Amino acid sequence: MSEVAGTDRTARPKRILAVVNQKGGVGKSTTSVNLAATLGELGERVLLIDLDPQGNATSGFGLNRNQRELCIYNALLGDTPLAQIIEPVEVENVFCAPATIQLAGAEIELVSAFSRETKLRQILEPVADAFDFVIIDCPPSLGLLTINALTAADGLVIPIQCEYYALEGLSKLLDSVRLVRTHLNTQLDVFGAVMTMYDSRTRLSQQVVDEVKSFFEAKVFDTLIPRSVRLSEAPSFGQPITLYEPNGRGAEAYRKLAKEVMLRVSA
Repeated sequence: MSEVAGTDRTARPKRILAVVNQKGGVGKSTTSVNLAATLGELGERVLLIDLDPQGNATSGFGLNRNQRELCIYNALLGDTPLAQIIEPVEVENVFCAPATIQLAGAEIELVSAFSRETKLRQILEPVADAFDFVIIDCPPSLGLLTINALTAADGLVIPIQCEYYALEGLSKLLDSVRLVRTHLNTQLDVFGAVMTMYDSRTRLSQQVVDEVKSFFEAKVFDTLIPRSVRLSEAPSFGQPITLYEPNGRGAEAYRKLAKEVMLRVSA
């Protein structure tokens, strides 16, 4: 894509962030899409890489995951440069490297691939300087696709839902982070945990927030993403919440989160 390949930038991205949690249904793709959109609103140039075979981040930006010849799979396991796969979305300053069902076979094919854990980092290198932020939406597992994301990223954003067993399984994720940091990516760290599906009417939500803060301490973002029907509806219309309901609680929450991200990067 000429817009990417031809862009002359001297600095690397402010951050390459992997949005990761091996539990499903925690708001991972919702956070990836809406954080990308709100950073774009702030004037940041953002690349969203959809590394989840379900393609929810792809369709969340209105890109048809069933009617495309090329996707991130072709860059990871083929000869297609990533720049040829990246395309702009409806939100200004935001671009997407889409996923299709083809990506479902990547976990198996990567097993025998040379430098299998660093494929994403390798294909990202030629285009990374064209963006301020790269956001990677990970699959809900700790397989080779997620390991590729951890190896390429310099920070993790961990969405955690305000429900029972919120911290369940996170120890395995953090074990994987430690292994990747030791063997593949010394820069990797937890950039922040974001609380999702927060319901101010229930005591449970605040109890979960307190529990997560005791675990992650200052890594927890102050912004609480509310439980919202509109946030749930927006992906089915192929829009981030900033377009679907720009003045709603969900959009305002993700705008606050984007500003927090910017503050942490500049700190």
